[in-house]
Amino acid sequence: MGLIFLIGFMGSGKTTLGRKLASRLGYAFMDLDDILEAREGMTIAQYFSRFGEDAFRKSESDVLKHTQYPENAVVSTGGGLPCFFDNLQWMNAHGKTIYIKLAPKILADRLKNERVERPVLIGKQGGELVAFIEQKLAEREKFYNQAAIITDGLSLTADKVVQILNAAT
Repeated sequence: MGLIFLIGFMGSGKTTLGRKLASRLGYAFMDLDDILEAREGMTIAQYFSRFGEDAFRKSESDVLKHTQYPENAVVSTGGGLPCFFDNLQWMNAHGKTIYIKLAPKILADRLKNERVERPVLIGKQGGELVAFIEQKLAEREKFYNQAAIITDGLSLTADKVVQILNAAT
């Protein structure tokens, strides 16, 4: 199958599912956030606060397009990565993209304890967090919906993704 790029909002399960899917397929697993942090020598939160979002998005795009991928890999991407530059088109041209779709309330429930790690969430809770996610999803879904495969992230398993991939080929 080659490269499989998992896209979706933060908290949708890209990394967790990606590890399980890679194991199930016997593929390598790669997390672009981890690669970016190793390259820059700092966490994404540190990079974001030091250099700002524009520099972060450029670095993120560079990591996507210049990483040496093995022939078969599952790649977890940052939530905003598909929404900038030509990143989504690049992923669609170089592999299969899967959008893990979840409702804003479910995402908020998953993210409520991760606000320290995610700079854009600091200070947001409850209804404000849900409203923030709804607004961001409204901006991003036009990109996410260009994925080769769109699947409901609720109770999604590696086995279900394999079935979806097999049905799509």
